[in-house]
Amino acid sequence: MSDMGDEVYQPDDDASEVREDAGVLEPEDTLIDRGVDSALDEGYSPPEKPLAAETHGTTAEEQREREPLDERLARESDAPAEVVTGSEGRGGEAGSGQRIDQEDPAEVGSAEWAGDERAGTVDELGHDTEAAGRRAGRLLAPDEGTHPDREKDTVGTDVGIDGGAASAEEAAVHVVSESEEPAEAEEGGEPPGS
Repeated sequence: MSDMGDEVYQPDDDASEVREDAGVLEPEDTLIDRGVDSALDEGYSPPEKPLAAETHGTTAEEQREREPLDERLARESDAPAEVVTGSEGRGGEAGSGQRIDQEDPAEVGSAEWAGDERAGTVDELGHDTEAAGRRAGRLLAPDEGTHPDREKDTVGTDVGIDGGAASAEEAAVHVVSESEEPAEAEEGGEPPGS
């Protein structure tokens, strides 16, 4: 019996079979308009499904035994996925772990579901209405991460999208002008959430 790797065809690097445009295409070379100037500005978000490497049939033994029919059918079912909320979701109480079907997004913003004192600031889709300002891009420290840090506070400069998608923490940051800050903080009261 031959090794499994022998059966895989690998084209030569010099062969004409290797496509020149095998990389990321620029927006002007595609028919899809996503509203970005460069393909690198968008970034990549992997699909929310199990990896193919974790499925049945990745080892030689599993290939010989074949996958049972009930496992194949369970994997291919069209059951709707559930959204886990709480510490992972928006607006939920940390650790509540309540689940809501995707088919009923109106429940996401309700005060009964959220268990959150800020439930009034969450719309029916679970988006925080207080963060309605422009989203910040990539945040860069004044020392650019290379020089000694002389600033005692944590500060950063918005440098725009900067060649890729922002991390989850950076995407949560929104630009708020001085005039939009809550009136309670200006009057000397405690800021919200303290």
